Amino acid sequence: MRLRHIKGAEEEIANSPFVVQDPAAFKGRWCELFGNSNPVHIEIGMGKGRFIMELAGQNPGINYIGIERYSSVLLRGLQKRAGLTLPNIYFIRLDALELSEVFGENEVERIYLNFSDPWPKDRHAKRRLTSERFLAVYDKILQQDGQIEFKTDNRDLFEYSLESIPAAGWQVSWMTFDLHRSEVAASNVMTEYEIKFASEGHPICKLTAMRGMK
Repeated sequence: MRLRHIKGAEEEIANSPFVVQDPAAFKGRWCELFGNSNPVHIEIGMGKGRFIMELAGQNPGINYIGIERYSSVLLRGLQKRAGLTLPNIYFIRLDALELSEVFGENEVERIYLNFSDPWPKDRHAKRRLTSERFLAVYDKILQQDGQIEFKTDNRDLFEYSLESIPAAGWQVSWMTFDLHRSEVAASNVMTEYEIKFASEGHPICKLTAMRGMK
């Protein structure tokens, strides 16, 4: 994925009070940053942040951390965040493969994966966020009864995920090929991409995954 670089993005991110500059320093003790022991939910690849910021506003009893690896994208989220009063959300610039370096065992209650890069070529399958490679990372930080929620408009990626998740020893606890016509549509919080794709008539797929029985 090629993104247009925004001049000064790194500097703004480095000076933002909403970005945790040294997230590894809070490994195992994110409760100290938030000042409470509320559950921690993270979104990997938060984009411009509409989804996670709306959740933070709706659920003050949950601590949210938005994770984005691209500076220019994260900057857009910070610009949106600046106009909101949300004490329960911070951001991290991080590659998802490094999650276990900044979160401790059992520290995360829920992981959101929204409209991730599908990496359509077979040789790039290990880069997909629902591949066995990434599920092994999530396993290190997610609570034993924690959940992964995954949404996409890409049917091929979704069907791949329906196979890769059980193959990695996890279980798909709920799924739909048409989220906006499902029984949970009314409570669904949409991302920027979701609004765009839905307006174009693309059905949105969603699944919830948990660890399998050991």
